[in-house]
Amino acid sequence: MKARAGVIMLLVIGVLAAVGPMLTSEDPSMQHLALRLAGPSWAHPLGLDELGRDMLTRLLVGARISFAVGLSVVGISTVIGVTVGAVAGYSGGWLDDLIGRVMDVLLAFPGMLLAIALVAMLGPSLTHVVLALSVIGWVSYARLVRGQVLAVRELDYVQAARAVGAPPLRIMLRHLVPATWPSVIVQGTLGMAGAMLAEASLSFLGLGVQPPTPSWGAMLDAGRSHLFDAPHVTVFPGLALAAAVIVFNLAGEGLRRQLRDDSK
Repeated sequence: MKARAGVIMLLVIGVLAAVGPMLTSEDPSMQHLALRLAGPSWAHPLGLDELGRDMLTRLLVGARISFAVGLSVVGISTVIGVTVGAVAGYSGGWLDDLIGRVMDVLLAFPGMLLAIALVAMLGPSLTHVVLALSVIGWVSYARLVRGQVLAVRELDYVQAARAVGAPPLRIMLRHLVPATWPSVIVQGTLGMAGAMLAEASLSFLGLGVQPPTPSWGAMLDAGRSHLFDAPHVTVFPGLALAAAVIVFNLAGEGLRRQLRDDSK
């Protein structure tokens, strides 16, 4: 039930991110300086920011950016992590040890600090944010897939495929990798929440999406100096980010419980 509810809420948020900006006639960069920091009204349901821009429109455009970053990071991390994890788990030996040491080195650094260092070195941009988060994101998928492949490769049907001379690539693609997809999907759902939160954090520090493009993290940063005179400038981006992260976590936990119950 929780998995179904989480998926439904994800679909709602995804649809809003995809078509939401089309539902408003406001330009996210249009400034109404005479009304700057105005509170919610019929004309502007979520109020205006410090430059007189419509908060609702900017939140909807920012949602699209957050989802794009999350999907990109999860997609790249999944492809790299599943490939590396499957090769390490199936091959074993020195190659498994080498890959394991590389993952240990990456895990030794706090992920967010490493992402900040990479983006600071490459320069602030959306592409560099995706690259930095993918560099640290694939490790969790690789560890997950490696552990499952180590167990699956000893099963009878995999041993039978080896006995008839099936090449390693065919065994991995036909027998090993498909067995890991349920867990990878759950990890990807949880990874979306982490990627969106990380993108907001980098944008909050000025290392993500650059103005005037809206970003939830940049909107939170811009609203810090108006916490008391115009709290809506900070409250609404914070609520949007919190809601998205909570929904993805609920969906991931629901899927995990559903898969665990199905396996019993």
